[in-house]
Amino acid sequence: MNIIYGVAPVLEALRSGRRSIRRLIVAAGANQERLRSVIEAAQRAGIACETRPRRELDDLARRANHQGVIAELAASAKRSTYVDPEEILGAAQEQPLVVLLDGIEDPHNLGAILRTCEGAGVDGVFIPAHRAAGITETVAKTSAGAVEHLRIAQVTNLVPLILDLQERGYTVVAVEGNGTKTYSDLDMRGALALVFGSEGRGVRRLVREKCDLAVSIPMLGRVNSLNVSVASGVVLFEAMRQRRRGVAS
Repeated sequence: MNIIYGVAPVLEALRSGRRSIRRLIVAAGANQERLRSVIEAAQRAGIACETRPRRELDDLARRANHQGVIAELAASAKRSTYVDPEEILGAAQEQPLVVLLDGIEDPHNLGAILRTCEGAGVDGVFIPAHRAAGITETVAKTSAGAVEHLRIAQVTNLVPLILDLQERGYTVVAVEGNGTKTYSDLDMRGALALVFGSEGRGVRRLVREKCDLAVSIPMLGRVNSLNVSVASGVVLFEAMRQRRRGVAS
C-alpha cells in the first residue's frame, strides 16, 4: 500500500492534486480540531474518510509519527512523484534556479532540503536514481508536504545533466567545504544550478570537475562543515535574496 502520513504532508497532497488519493484514514480518538482542515479538504475532493483504531495506523506507518492521519494513494499515484527532466529544463523562466543533489542518502536530510527548496522558490530538483534516497513516506513527512509542490526528477547520471545545463546557459556551482569562493560573493542571478553533495563524501570528484566553480560557507567554529540540509538553506536563501533585490551584494 502506498501511503502519505502526517497532517502537513497529507494536506499538501490534497491541495496540490498531483497524486490520486484513494481514501483518508483517521485514527479513532485523534484530535479532530487538528485534523479539521485535512478532513474538510478530503470532503471537498470527494475522498472517502474512514476512522480506524490507532494501532492500525501505527502498523500502516510502521510506527512512524503519523499524527492520526494517513492518505492511501491509488495504485498509479507513486509514478507521478517524479517529473520528466525536460519538464524542469524546458520551463520558461527569466532566471531559472535548479538544485542537483549528489547522493543524499538520509531521507530526513532529503526531506529537509526539499522543504528548503520549495520555500526558496527553486524551479526543480534533480536526484540520482541510484545510491541515493528517493521520495518515500519519510521524505514526504520531513518535507512537510513540500514534495507535492516541487518538480523533482530522477536522472541516471548527473554529469550529462550538468553538461546539458551548461549548454542551456546555466552556471553550475558546487557547494563544498573547500570551494574557491565564498558563497555570498557569488552572483546568483541568472540561470543557476547549485550542486549539493552527500552527507559523508560531499560532491563527487567527477561531478565537481564538470561544475563551473565551487563555493564554500565560511566556518568560525571547530566543526569544519555544516549538515547538508543546513548548508542548502544558507545558500538557497542567499540566492533568493539576490534575485528578489536584483543585486549580488
